[in-house]
Amino acid sequence: MIGSALAGFLAGRGLDVRRLVRSGPAGSDCLWEPSRGHIELDSAGEIDVVVHLAGENIASGRWTKAKKARIADSRIDGTDLLAGALADGLYRPKLFISASAVGYYGHPGDRIVDETQPRGQGFLAEVAADWEAAAGPVVDAGLRVVFLRLGMVLGAGGGALGRMLGPFRWGLGGVIGSGRQYISWVSLQDVLGIVARIIDDSSISGPVNVVSPNAVTNREFTKTLGGVLGRPTLARMPALAARLLFGQMADELLVRGVRAEPRVLIDAGYEFRHPQLEGALRDILHR
Repeated sequence: MIGSALAGFLAGRGLDVRRLVRSGPAGSDCLWEPSRGHIELDSAGEIDVVVHLAGENIASGRWTKAKKARIADSRIDGTDLLAGALADGLYRPKLFISASAVGYYGHPGDRIVDETQPRGQGFLAEVAADWEAAAGPVVDAGLRVVFLRLGMVLGAGGGALGRMLGPFRWGLGGVIGSGRQYISWVSLQDVLGIVARIIDDSSISGPVNVVSPNAVTNREFTKTLGGVLGRPTLARMPALAARLLFGQMADELLVRGVRAEPRVLIDAGYEFRHPQLEGALRDILHR
């Protein structure tokens, strides 16, 4: 969802956008197969900026041992392959932007975390830390590197919101667990704006929390989405039921949360298009 929107957005700003594709490259697209350690960047020529967003969907399917391996390997191996090729290539970009996640902070409860906080505990925290570390070759080569520690991205093209809309429209949306766990969210439009700002602002480097300045609890999110859709939100999923249905994924994504603050963006003066959840949902859903 993010990659497709970002490619169109940057092309609309007059940039020449080239894609990394796994099969059938056309024109200036470049072929790569991360699982085989294969990448071809020759056709791209000189590159100014690389934005790396690839990774297995963490919210689809139960977290079996094989699923967790795909989540980790798709992020770490792909980043290592791309970073190594860029560091060793004839043309080095000025900027390497790599996706990461607020899962880096683990589960700090109600405590607000910014980019200065250390890594937390848990599977996603370990994956995020290793994911960022895999960019070591471009860091060592002296490139400007930015890690997009993404929260829940809300957009009309799918993602988490797309999976929620069906149950909520049927009146089956409701609080998960205690409802007090925080959701660090951001609109897709702000993700695009933030990437553009990072490209333009050479003072930004390192980890960047790509989240709204106003995280909400699960209860607040549920009530707001139900209100925007005009649907009741009386259903409730106890934490035990979530754990029985989803296993470890429930603890990592559903019944615990992260209250992240976009301190780097605030200090840089970035103005959020959607700082408040209700406004973001009404704009996305045309309500």
